[in-house]
Amino acid sequence: MQVLDLRHLRADALDSLLAEEVEHWRRSLHWDFRASADLVRRFVGMRALSGVALHSGGRTVGYCYYVTEDRKGLIGDLYVCDEFRSAESEGMLLSAVLDVLLRPGFVRRVESQPMMMLEASARDLRGAAYLKTFERNFMRMDLAGVENLPEGAAFDQIELENWQLSWQEESAHVIADAYYSHVDSLINDQYRSVAGARHFLTNIVQYPGCGTFYAPASFVAWHRESRRVCGVCLSSMVAREVGHITQVCVSPAVKGTGVGYELMRTALQSFAAAGCREATLTVTASNAKAVELYERLGFRTMKRFHACVWEGF
Repeated sequence: MQVLDLRHLRADALDSLLAEEVEHWRRSLHWDFRASADLVRRFVGMRALSGVALHSGGRTVGYCYYVTEDRKGLIGDLYVCDEFRSAESEGMLLSAVLDVLLRPGFVRRVESQPMMMLEASARDLRGAAYLKTFERNFMRMDLAGVENLPEGAAFDQIELENWQLSWQEESAHVIADAYYSHVDSLINDQYRSVAGARHFLTNIVQYPGCGTFYAPASFVAWHRESRRVCGVCLSSMVAREVGHITQVCVSPAVKGTGVGYELMRTALQSFAAAGCREATLTVTASNAKAVELYERLGFRTMKRFHACVWEGF
């Protein structure tokens, strides 16, 4: 097997690999990955995507790409076809990318959450001394009967309104407050500041990394007494009949009062009303209270994967 620069490939060199990846996402996660695959194909065709490809027997059998912004590297995807998938083959791709990202003076931090990567692939590579991993759960829920979920304790204390761009500033403050000293702020450093949360919201709404943003199932909660936004739930559509909870968080002042439950309940019922049969989400496994809430709503863990962070190099 040989590792090549993605910018040396024609877009059609990835066609069969991307077709397999689309089917893998559909089969294992019930996600429609076609929009993301099309973006990869387009930017490879423009020679504008940084990353590497794995070549064997005259065909492309794997790829990994990354982007950089604000002295941070983001490994966007890593996929190796079934025939060649192993910790060794994935490690070849990851090592080649890390050789670039971890070089002195380039970036200060690298983040990655490749859903299809094997757990062992990030071990024993260059930069392993700077690596921290966080187990995450991919959870799925059947929406049949979701209209029967009872109103929660916070129902009379809050008002919910559908997401609009005008809510972005207040929502950014809620996100930064909610994730202060939270484990997820170790995984995604955009949660650590209002400016970062603002950027996170823009990415969620405008780009298809977590599906197509779906405003009818996205809400902000504001407290009737304080008249301030106290919770946010953002949603997307990841397939024709599958909704995805992209983000849900509440202000520390109302944590544990049921605001998160009401946001989730309303979003899930909105998915069902739009014809969705199921909903998905991801959550850090050590976030026990969130996992408990999702299980109480009916979610079950279908897959475990790892978020990887390299820092301090």
